[in-house]
Parts: sequence; structure tokens; C-alpha cells
Amino acid sequence: MSQKGTVKNYVKILERIGRLRENNSRVAQDYQIDVTPDATHKQAVAITWHRQAPSAAKDRNCGVYCLRSNIPDWSEQQLWTTYVMLTEIEANFRSLKTELGLRPVYHQNEDRVTGHLFITLLAYHLEHTLRHQLKLQGIHLSWDSIRTLMATQQRGTLILPTDEQTLIYLRTTTRAEVQQQEIYAALGIKPDPLGKRKTSVSCKKSVVPTDSG
Repeated sequence: MSQKGTVKNYVKILERIGRLRENNSRVAQDYQIDVTPDATHKQAVAITWHRQAPSAAKDRNCGVYCLRSNIPDWSEQQLWTTYVMLTEIEANFRSLKTELGLRPVYHQNEDRVTGHLFITLLAYHLEHTLRHQLKLQGIHLSWDSIRTLMATQQRGTLILPTDEQTLIYLRTTTRAEVQQQEIYAALGIKPDPLGKRKTSVSCKKSVVPTDSG
């Protein structure tokens, strides 16, 4: 405690250490900190600390995930695969209720309600099939991640006026990014399956868009 410009008051040091332990309670339990006062108990002469023995044992178990089961004849791989499957089922139900629109159901006619549920479940089977095909190619992504990744590729229409009093409508798709191309390749789909579509429409000269003004 001989360094200049530092707090040496014994009580203030205890207060600061107490605040640090309070703000970092999860870490503080692993350390023992001792402050040695002088003969008058007004100034601190030394601060010593060491890590608790139980904390070293706790570190050895960091990253260990334990599953308990009443099925004794399953292998570790079977137990873990089944456990992960449960989390995927829960995620699929959330997807059904949100992105796929399972609920709310605004229809009152029984046939329309049945049709709504049928379309939603059909969409779920398509989603499951796509994810299964991607997993076979080593791509393990959630449906939400796939939607977020693929949303950046869009299809748009360019409107081009010509001197022949016609409008050319060019329907085209933006270029797929690298990760999007990997997904297309895994599914055996072209990055631009629809291609470019060109349509010409005759119009009067007065309604042809120009760049002037």
C-alpha cells in the first residue's frame, strides 16, 4: 500500500471492496479478499486475495450439459437427438402461430376455418421438408434464420419508357448472395428460377414518363 495517490483509509477500502462484491456477486463468491490494517486500524497496509478451492472444481464442470432420463437402453446420441428434437418442435409451433398464421382465425364458417388450418399445416410440411433437405447438406438453420437470410433477395419491376410510345416492364430478381447461393444449391434450385420477364405496353405520348422537369 505504498503507491502514491491511492486510497489508504482502512474503512473506505472495506466499503469499496464491499460494493465490488455486491455488484459482482457471482464472481465474488469465488474469491477471498483480506485487508490488513495498521496498529491504529485507520490505514490499510496490505490487501491480499486468493481464489477459493471450490471455484476451481466448478471450472472443471463449465460447459457440461447434463440430461437425466428414465430410458436406460438409449445411447448418449439418441438422448441428445431426442432432446434437440423437442426444442425444434417448440420452435415449429411458435412458427405456426406467428409466421405461418395459424392464429388468430378470423373465419366463422366451418369450411373456411378448416381451409385456413389446412393451408397452415401444408405450409408447415413445406417448411419441414425444406429444413430436412438442408440438414442433409449440413446446413442447420432455424426457419426464422432462413427467412431472415433469404429476405434480402427481392424481385422487382423496372419501368422503361421508349421513343416508340411504349413502356417496357422488366421483371427481374436481385443477385443472390453467397449464403443464399449455398441454400439454393443444397435444395437444387436455381438462384433466379423465374428469370427475367419483359413486357411491352403501348401508351399515348402524353402519359409516357420522362426525365425532364
